[in-house]
Amino acid sequence: MCLIHPTAIVHSKAKIDNNVTIGPYSIIGENVIIRSHTIIGAHVIIDGNTYIGHNNKIYFGSSIGLEPQDLKYNGKSMGLTKIGDNNSIREYVTIHRPTNQNEITEIKNNNLLMAYVHVAHNCQIDNNVIIANAVSLAGHVKINYKVVIGGLSGIHQFVEIGSFAMIGGMSRIIKNVPPFVVAEGNPALIKSLNVVGLKRANIYANNTYTYIQNVYNTLYKSGLYFNDALEKIKQFANENEYANIFYSFLLNSIQDQSNSNKVRGLTPFHLKNKF
Repeated sequence: MCLIHPTAIVHSKAKIDNNVTIGPYSIIGENVIIRSHTIIGAHVIIDGNTYIGHNNKIYFGSSIGLEPQDLKYNGKSMGLTKIGDNNSIREYVTIHRPTNQNEITEIKNNNLLMAYVHVAHNCQIDNNVIIANAVSLAGHVKINYKVVIGGLSGIHQFVEIGSFAMIGGMSRIIKNVPPFVVAEGNPALIKSLNVVGLKRANIYANNTYTYIQNVYNTLYKSGLYFNDALEKIKQFANENEYANIFYSFLLNSIQDQSNSNKVRGLTPFHLKNKF
């Protein structure tokens, strides 16, 4: 059975599973689906075409599925806002619906969004991501698997952050951040490999780390021009899955056949290089 506080306003057409808790003064819109064992705190607003998966906890004052802060929004489109399973969405987080019909803003599974995080329209957040307090993601940002973003950071629209990357607090991210690295600063620069993150993922103490290190050193420390470094990195990519993740990310960051105007390029190294 659902536990819905008498002061909550839940639309009669909203689809609420059993074992969902909805706290005081929360508002649930007509086209919302909430799956079992999800807990909605007090003063939460969930509206639009929004799907909330199983076993999420959404804290006081959050809003999900509301209209995007995009001047191109026509005021009518109801693209999907999708939240997966086992997410913790802390106080006053805002997650906006996509700008157009048949588009999606998506947060997958097992993520922690700390207080005052903003996720703009059309963002994509993969699994096991940690986003600290007051981080703002602009539209169309993509955050890959096991990324950690330090508090008060700002991420420019259309930026992608690669898997296992770590973003230092109060950073300004205006270009893509490759996987497996640490980036910080205003504007951000690549500082090192994310050794702590790789150790926690049990990647550091095996042959895979050597491949990641070879790619990193070739890209940032070999003195090669980017295209020459990329050719050498391609050899590593043919031999190791994680090196291929790194290589594919680099390729996608400099070429996007679907829309070249939205290619952000790569965050530079903290020393002068030959990009």
